[in-house]
Amino acid sequence: MNAQLQTIPQLQAEPIQPQQNIPRWSPALRIAFRFWLVYLGLYCLATQIITTPGGADIPDPATLWPLRPVIFWTAAHIFHVNAPLCFGGNSGSADCMFGWVMAFCLLVIATAATVVWSLLDRSRENYAELHKWFRLFVRFALAGQMIFYGFLKVIPVEMPYPSLTRLLQPFGTLSPFGVLLNSIGSAPAYEIFTGCALVAGGLLLIVPRTAAFGALISLAATIQVFMLAMTYDVIAKLLAFHTVLLSCFLLAPDVPRQVRLALSTQAQLFRGVRANRIALAAQIIFGLWLVGLCCHYSWGIWSTEGGGRPLPPLYGIWEVKQMSIDEQPRPPLLSDSTRWRRAIFDDPDRMAFQRIDDSFASYDASVNLPDKTLALTKSDDKNWTASFTFQRPAGDQLILDGRMDNHQVHMELQLTDRNSFLLVSRGFHWIQEFYCRDPFCELLYTERGQGFR
Repeated sequence: MNAQLQTIPQLQAEPIQPQQNIPRWSPALRIAFRFWLVYLGLYCLATQIITTPGGADIPDPATLWPLRPVIFWTAAHIFHVNAPLCFGGNSGSADCMFGWVMAFCLLVIATAATVVWSLLDRSRENYAELHKWFRLFVRFALAGQMIFYGFLKVIPVEMPYPSLTRLLQPFGTLSPFGVLLNSIGSAPAYEIFTGCALVAGGLLLIVPRTAAFGALISLAATIQVFMLAMTYDVIAKLLAFHTVLLSCFLLAPDVPRQVRLALSTQAQLFRGVRANRIALAAQIIFGLWLVGLCCHYSWGIWSTEGGGRPLPPLYGIWEVKQMSIDEQPRPPLLSDSTRWRRAIFDDPDRMAFQRIDDSFASYDASVNLPDKTLALTKSDDKNWTASFTFQRPAGDQLILDGRMDNHQVHMELQLTDRNSFLLVSRGFHWIQEFYCRDPFCELLYTERGQGFR
C-alpha cells in the first residue's frame, strides 16, 4: 500500500500570484487627479474634442442644453456682458466670449466637484483603476484632435495656397494671422510635414505601447500651435491650450521615471570622480561662453540693423502728393515711370522711392539736419549723385527741392500713419468673435474688422 501511494503523483498547489501593491497616493496627488479628471473631462465633453470623431459639422455640446443657459446666465450676471453671446458651431472651442465664459463655468464646476469629492472620499488610497480608464479616454480624445487637424494639413486645406486676390494684396494690410496663414500656405511641403507629425502623434496615442511616445510628440506639436495662436493672434488659444493640458496629463506619470532614467544613464568620461567634476565644470563654462558669444553677436545686429537701430531723421512712409520736374507738374499716371509715388526712410543711411507701378528704387542716403539737406548716391554707380534741400512745415509734411538726373525736382509729401496698416495696429485679442453658423448670430469675422486673414 505504501508503495502504491508513493507511485501516485502528489498534487502541488499552484503558487498564488501576489497582487500588485499600488502605493498610497499623497493627498495633493489625489486632489489634483480629482480636479483634472472633472475639468478635462467636462471640457472634452463640452467642445469639439468629443464631437470630432462624429464629424466636423456637429455643434459643440456647450451650445446646447444644459450648459448653454448656465453660460448665458454667468455672462450676464457674473461678467455683466450686455451684448448677446455669439454661439453656434464650435463656439465652445473658440476664443469668443461664449468660449471663455464656458471655460470659467467648467473651472468653477470642477473646483466645487473637487472639494465635495475630497470631503466624501478622504479614505481612498489611490485612484489607479479610475486613472487607467480616464487615461484611455484622454488618449483617444487627444488622438482625435491630432489626426483631425493633421489631415487638414496633410491635405493642405487648413492653410491653402494664397489666392489670386491675396497675391495682389499689400503685405501691410494683412493681419498677423493673415501673415501666418499665407506664409505657411505658400509652402505646402512644410504644411504637409507638420500635418504628418500631428497624424503620427495621434496614431501613436491609439496604440497602448506607443501612447507615451505619441503624447510626447503631441506635447511638442500642441505647444507650437499654442505659441502660434498667442503670437499671431489666432482664434484657437483656448483649444490649443487645452490640448497642451491633455498632453501633459498623459505624460505626467512617466516624468519621474524618465528623469531618473536620464540621470542614471549618463556615461562618465573618466574613472576618477575629481576628473569628471572638472570635465563637468569645463562643459558648463563652454556652454556659458557660447551663450555670451551668441548673445553679444545678436545684440550687436539688433542695435545696428534690427529693431534697436537708430531711426533716420525723416523716418516714415511719405506719400508724394505733388511732384514737378523742371517746373512741369507730373500727375500720378501709370504710364509715367519718372513719377514717384512714395518716399520711404527706414534706415539711417538708406532710402527708397516707390514708383507709380509699385516698383522700388533704392539709394544710399545722407541727411544733414542742421543744413536740412538730403544727399543720394548709388552703390553701383560712384559717379551718380542727387541732392535735395528739405523743409518740414509740420510734423507730417515734407517738401523736397533739388536736382536728380540733371532735372530740377520738387515734391510735396504727406506722412502716412504707421498704425493705418492692419499688420501694425491689429494687436492681441483674448476675445475674438467670429462667424458662427447660427441664425441668431451672423457676425462676419473679416479682416477689416476683427478678421484674421
